[in-house]
Amino acid sequence: MKRNVANFWMFVLAISSFAFGQNTIELSFTADNNGQYVHMDSIYVKNLTQGDAVTMYPDDTTLVLIITGLKNPDAKTSANFIIFQNTPNPFNGLTLIEIFMPCDQQVTLEVSNLLGRKVAILQTKLSSGFHKFNFSGGIDKFYLVTLQYYNGQTKTIKMINSGGDDQTCSLAYSGPSVSFPGQKSASFYTELDFTPGDELLMVGYSGGVESGFTDSPEVSKLYTVQFATNIACPGVDSLLYAGQWYHTIQVLGQCWMKENLNAGIMIQSTQAQTNNNIIEKYCMGNEEYFCDIAGGLYFWNEMMSYTNETGGQGICPEGWHVPDDMDWQILEGAVDSAYNIGDTEWGNYGWRGTDTGGNLKQTGTEYWMSPNSGATDAFSFSALPGGYFVQGGFWGPGYKAYFWSSENGYKFYRNMDWDQTMIQKNTGTGNPAFSIRCVKN
Repeated sequence: MKRNVANFWMFVLAISSFAFGQNTIELSFTADNNGQYVHMDSIYVKNLTQGDAVTMYPDDTTLVLIITGLKNPDAKTSANFIIFQNTPNPFNGLTLIEIFMPCDQQVTLEVSNLLGRKVAILQTKLSSGFHKFNFSGGIDKFYLVTLQYYNGQTKTIKMINSGGDDQTCSLAYSGPSVSFPGQKSASFYTELDFTPGDELLMVGYSGGVESGFTDSPEVSKLYTVQFATNIACPGVDSLLYAGQWYHTIQVLGQCWMKENLNAGIMIQSTQAQTNNNIIEKYCMGNEEYFCDIAGGLYFWNEMMSYTNETGGQGICPEGWHVPDDMDWQILEGAVDSAYNIGDTEWGNYGWRGTDTGGNLKQTGTEYWMSPNSGATDAFSFSALPGGYFVQGGFWGPGYKAYFWSSENGYKFYRNMDWDQTMIQKNTGTGNPAFSIRCVKN
């Protein structure tokens, strides 16, 4: 069974970038199902480049990606202090302030009014963990609380006082915090090593459904985790490319072309596809009719436009690309009923998963040979058995569907069979020609 997770709203990834001289990057998350807001239960983030991963649970709101290879040896510890918004806010005379310390350190906590006059100050050495402070307000309506940390670094929050007529203010340490109202202190603060250019896998969960995608964040942005499926991709229901119309299909976090690519001119099986600035394809049995049904068959180099770029556009339309191995792994984890996105199962070779192939294959026996085992087409991916071409011959029409990935150096493919519910991953040895499904950038 897929994992069940508790309630989750939204969190922000703050990337500390001291070594590279850039500002903090904040990545915000929300979720959508074809225009309808989706409440997420949790989100899983894995640094695919470095291998580390974290899972954020209810009310965890900050994940700091620690830039590795820092010039400042203390930056990793000095970057992580947090001052949380006071509760309640607005407050009536008395409020609670909480801070998080990544290590033992001397701090200064100052409270001032909007005119800049300091109304309270406290200096103390704190151990790592959460700490609470009580503040009693005076006659001012607004206060600024500044936490000064290692090497003069500061963070500030704004507090609103809705009551109080005392002329004096007070700030007092009230001890270490076991729990922060509405938060889980054990996991509120999480960090993950990160180097600019690293690729992150991000997976949102909602009600037992998971939606994943990858990105290499460079600037602050808002991610919308898409939970729609069995519909055309929102905003891109179809596209015209190389003289042919293609439909689209949203499979949770990914937008795919619903049909196999059928770009280029057909050449005979006795000819070789070559680097001549013309897209060339093989059609099963040297009949264009078969390409109209299941798309063309392409050698790996022809498919990649002779660029050898993992995740590259290849011969896909602009704004789309040939799926790399991780694109396929995300699709597999999203549609399989037993193994999640990011599971080690998807890194294996051979037949994998439980019902991945069945859930991706078109139903019936119009194009698939009987028994077309387990075919449900549960996500409207509608994979067809286009067969393949190798060593001058065509093989597998009606029996096998082969799809390329753009993984340079490996030339991985995915294979679905007429008598199999799983999906196979392997490398395309012997220079075969397979089908292509393009995925949106």
